[in-house]
Amino acid sequence: MAKKGKASEVVVLALCISLVCVHGELRFDGEKGEFRILQVADMHYADGKTTPCEDVFPSQMPSCSDLNTTHFILRLILAEKPHLVVFTGDNIFGFDATDAASSMDAAFAPAISSNIPWAAVLGNHDQESTLSREGVMKYITGMKNTLARFNPSEVDVIDGYGNYNLEVHGVEGSGLANKSVLNLYFLDSGDYSSVPSIPGYDWIKPSQQLWFQRTSLKLQRSYMKKPEPQKGPAPGLVYFHIPLPEYASFDSSNFTGVKQEGISSASMNSGFFTTIVSAGDVKAVFTGHDHLNDFCGELAGVHLCYAGGFGYHAYGKAGWSRRARMVVSSLEKTENGSWGGVKSIKTWKVLDDENLNAIDAQVIWSKSSNFKRMIH
Repeated sequence: MAKKGKASEVVVLALCISLVCVHGELRFDGEKGEFRILQVADMHYADGKTTPCEDVFPSQMPSCSDLNTTHFILRLILAEKPHLVVFTGDNIFGFDATDAASSMDAAFAPAISSNIPWAAVLGNHDQESTLSREGVMKYITGMKNTLARFNPSEVDVIDGYGNYNLEVHGVEGSGLANKSVLNLYFLDSGDYSSVPSIPGYDWIKPSQQLWFQRTSLKLQRSYMKKPEPQKGPAPGLVYFHIPLPEYASFDSSNFTGVKQEGISSASMNSGFFTTIVSAGDVKAVFTGHDHLNDFCGELAGVHLCYAGGFGYHAYGKAGWSRRARMVVSSLEKTENGSWGGVKSIKTWKVLDDENLNAIDAQVIWSKSSNFKRMIH
């Protein structure tokens, strides 16, 4: 078994050397015209092999630990070949992590050792160990291969830690090689309300929403101006931890996946969903936090999606596999046979079972359906 593990690591490393990230710049793959994102939500990593699993069958308990979480990520990287791994908070479970830095080193090790670009935002448990919330984000931004940023450099004051955006450029050599054809937004959804009269979880503040609005507008203008002016904005995807109140808008008749617990959003609505819809470029929002929900539903033209619980030291449900979410954006071919802008975005979940089964595949946006919506 040890030899097989070593071989797998070599394969992963060889695979990732060829990935589309040069000097921190993300780019679509020129062979298939794809950009593949693996979302990992709620690892709840603590102290490694001494950390017990939660909500697994009694027969699994003696051999189950944080290392099962690590093994799952490595298997996913090999199978799904992501160009970017996004960790959407509660990456470590602070209360049980003896040392926050060591816990993060172990939690993010699979992405780092695989030489794959990765990004992260904070959840509500990351700061409960030996580092403050600010300290945790600063540590993450100093780690190898991470594209995570502490906060936008152009903004003097903004709430939270870990508000930033990443641009994914068109295929090298194509007409859109110097434009971002897919925009990724990351925000800190906070931990717990600091307002005495408002109980429960935190929310995305006005300062963050203003930064998002300005960034979205700037990216849209850049995409639609010369050279190679485009007719509409490049699609955007948003990642953070705590779901929006609008996630409660769905029932089993209008989402794909399962809802097995309530929506643990903030108890007040900060209006960020309205801000997202008004911006006009965002096609989907991806969160974690509620481990037993993995659904994806559309509201006002934007998909609101959970990844489902990933970590083994996180609450779950015995017999309900831990899971991750894949998002794949595909480019269209131009008249001259080159790669153009994004044609479609699809998503599915991958289960930590024997065959890494993929379930609930769905197209969450396509250029053709968007065009039909505009002309009607």
